[in-house]
This record gives sequence, C-alpha cells and structure tokens, in this order.
Amino acid sequence: MNLRELIKEALETQLDKTLVLKENVEVSDSLKYHMDNGLSLTNNVFRVYSESYFNLVNEIRELYNEGKIELNEEDRLMVESDLGRKVKVGKEYIYLDAPYIYETEKDILSESKVHRTSGGTKKFAVYVKSKTGGIKKITFGDSNLKGINENKKETKSFRVLHKCSQKKDRTTAGYWSCNVGRYAKQLGLSSSNS
Repeated sequence: MNLRELIKEALETQLDKTLVLKENVEVSDSLKYHMDNGLSLTNNVFRVYSESYFNLVNEIRELYNEGKIELNEEDRLMVESDLGRKVKVGKEYIYLDAPYIYETEKDILSESKVHRTSGGTKKFAVYVKSKTGGIKKITFGDSNLKGINENKKETKSFRVLHKCSQKKDRTTAGYWSCNVGRYAKQLGLSSSNS
C-alpha cells in the first residue's frame, strides 16, 4: 500500500466515525450497544420501522441537538430530518422521512403495517412535511431497476448525472432518489455502500 492509499484510508476512517459522545452522559442500552460495536445509525440493528428503531433515532437526535454526540455525515443527515417523528394522516399515524417500498396509491406506512410487494410505476414512497406544513407523499425510483448502490462507480455516476449535490429539497422525488441509499439496509436492499 502506498502513502496516498494510507492517507486516504486514514481520512475515510476518521470521517466515518459516528456516535461518539463529546461528554459523559447517560444513554440507553440500545445506544450504548451501537457505540460499543461501532455501528452507525444508518446500520442500526433494529427491525425497520419498529418502535426501537425510531426510539434510537430520536435519542441520537436529542443528543445531537444538545451538542453531546458526534455523527458522520449520513447519520447527521438522518437526525436533521424528520425521521422518527409521527404525524396523524386521516385515521393513521405515519412516520415522516422513512422511505418504504411502494405498492399502490391507497397504501400507507403506519405503525402497524409496511407494504412490500411489487406494483405501481415507482419503486419507493416517503411521507414528508411540505413547505406549507402539511404532509406530502413522494413516490420515486424506477420500479424496473434491480437495486441501488450496488456498485460504487455506478453510484458515483448516478450522483453526477442527476446532480445530487444540488438536490437539497426534501419535498422532491429527486432528493429522495439521490439519498435513498442511506436507508438501503432498512429497506432490505442490497448495497455495497451501506
């Protein structure tokens, strides 16, 4: 390994550190487990959309907002979103910013159900807060595509082609298409980048 590769590896390792407490605070057993085992929020061990999954997200968000924990970029983006926050839509409670595999227009992600069968023209859906404060359902992704993030070169090419670095508006399909990779494990998708 040459010097350039060593420096690159050291920088990547340093930049990828996450869930590092800045001060001595009491944390849940769940968060302690993740910190002790070097697990990121992106790779958390809980069943997707379970209460434990969202409790961990919300605990980390609270510590982050208080300036008590360091996060890598992917984890920071998750806690700066509305992931783990519940809102009532009709008679159902749904979680915001939690992408799921999309089935039909009448399906909804709630505490009690996640639909994971094929169908429809889009592959994923997510509920987000709109700019006016309402709730908006966004569908995105091509249902004919085999997966996401399966190859780092293809991922980089996709991100450049779709100008992902410019997509900051969480209420657009483009934003979610560019960022669904951070939820690959939770969605049960294969990914070489998660």
